[in-house]
Amino acid sequence: MIAFFRRAPLGALAAALWLAGCASYQGINASSTLTSPQAMGIPGTAAKFETTTDWWKQFGDEQLDKLIAQALEGNPNLKIARARLARAQAVTEVADAATLPQVNGSLDATRQKYSANGLFPPPIAGSTRDSGTLQLNVNWELDFFGKHQAALDSALSAAQAAQADAQAARIMLAANVARSYFQLARINDQLAVARRTLAQRAESLKLVQDRVNAGLDTNLELRQSEGSLPEARQQLEALQEQAVMAQNAIAALTAQGNRQPIATQPTLAGFKPAATPRELPADLLAQRADITAARWRVEAAGKDVVNAKAQFYPNINIVAFAGLNSLGLGRLLNTGSEQWGVGPAVRLPIFDAGRLRANLRGKTADLDVAIESYNAAVLDAIHETADQIASSQSIARQQAEQRDAQAAAEGAYDIAVQRYKVGLGTYLNVLAAETSVLNQRRLGVDLAARALDTQVQLIRAAGGGYRADASAASVAAR
Repeated sequence: MIAFFRRAPLGALAAALWLAGCASYQGINASSTLTSPQAMGIPGTAAKFETTTDWWKQFGDEQLDKLIAQALEGNPNLKIARARLARAQAVTEVADAATLPQVNGSLDATRQKYSANGLFPPPIAGSTRDSGTLQLNVNWELDFFGKHQAALDSALSAAQAAQADAQAARIMLAANVARSYFQLARINDQLAVARRTLAQRAESLKLVQDRVNAGLDTNLELRQSEGSLPEARQQLEALQEQAVMAQNAIAALTAQGNRQPIATQPTLAGFKPAATPRELPADLLAQRADITAARWRVEAAGKDVVNAKAQFYPNINIVAFAGLNSLGLGRLLNTGSEQWGVGPAVRLPIFDAGRLRANLRGKTADLDVAIESYNAAVLDAIHETADQIASSQSIARQQAEQRDAQAAAEGAYDIAVQRYKVGLGTYLNVLAAETSVLNQRRLGVDLAARALDTQVQLIRAAGGGYRADASAASVAAR
């Protein structure tokens, strides 16, 4: 083999390499650049935020834990993400195979009528004969210019992106189940408020009827009191409809179909608060699966550009074959039927009507798209996390003020009822005080539900327990 290459026309090979310059990729470059954490305002001295991959267990609800486990096991969207990961991993195996020698065998048997006026002389001319070939072929493209390695690196990066996407889908699914569960708890608490309101209005109606019977009030107060009961029942029915729809949403997320997923109705008081960051985490970008996936796509697009540039250089193959060939199948395995050959094959682009440059421009544009998609994902992550931190802190302050406001409203309502009982106030005063109490009760439930929902969204925005391997973390942080 070495002797053969020594005898090969080195001048012809050098000329081939020179001619490759006829197809040039000069002047085609990416125009986008990756943003940095510092440029996005993430302080390097900020505290890190760490949570477990099963962060939902912090809320202390076993039924929620079971629902999320069911969702992670059976949700079709998560299975789609896993299938995409398997496909991306298969592509890496295909790309890896291209870097290795390809070996195949062939067996051909032919019965042929030979022309009497053709290439072959008598006795073959004009006869019908059998011929056969049994051969082993070897083809190995030497990756001098890194084309196959770039394709393999691109496929590996794409597989890493698919793996991060699968983790992002898992985190999003768990967050959606938790949020739907907390929404159901909010509705249940609002139902409790509505039932309490209905009972309270029924008691007020009895009081008004007693006062009308005693001649202390008129039918106007009675009609006002009677009209409040249908309104309370309507609100109760509307909340029950919302509760059914919330349970249907949970059933869909957990792949339960038409089965009832909730055995015990949750309430907001049954949850423990979860740990959340108080400022943007210093390692936010490395903790986000979607950011890691976007960064891996930049890596894959960059390797595609390297591959596209390598297309401008020659393909240098080592081609070899060894086998048996004979005219007449009976002599195929006889001594003398052996044949073999080995040698280089060089293919290079000289004039391709701009195909290679167009392909490189396309891959470079894909790189720009991947870079800007990464930059946009970073901006969205910072925006989302900052918003949730601000909301979490504001809700805590709002809850403190609401508790004071509700206590004052409850006290005012009690005074209005007592004054009405002894004839010192009108029923309109009672209705106004009651309206204030109901608004505060509903607001208290909504704020408690928002606090839980914000905790879930903040945990997800800060990574949701995503754990990248060392290479993925370094790629995401670059």
